[in-house]
Amino acid sequence: MPQPLRKPANLSLDSNLVSQARDLNINLSRAAEEGIERAVRSERERLWRIENAEAIEASNKYVEEHGLPLAKYRQF
Repeated sequence: MPQPLRKPANLSLDSNLVSQARDLNINLSRAAEEGIERAVRSERERLWRIENAEAIEASNKYVEEHGLPLAKYRQF
């Protein structure tokens, strides 16, 4: 699997936090990347929920009124 293209970035971080991370041998670049990845995923999920709220509400309303589609075929 090819390595993702890396782009240098300047970040301003809490100096105490940076010191603690270095004392614990934490790779700051990797930790920052993982944190940004989580933030991006979380924001995409939030936006998806907003964009699809009407469809989700309609689906939930249908299930409330009619039950689960194909429920009679459930084995549990």
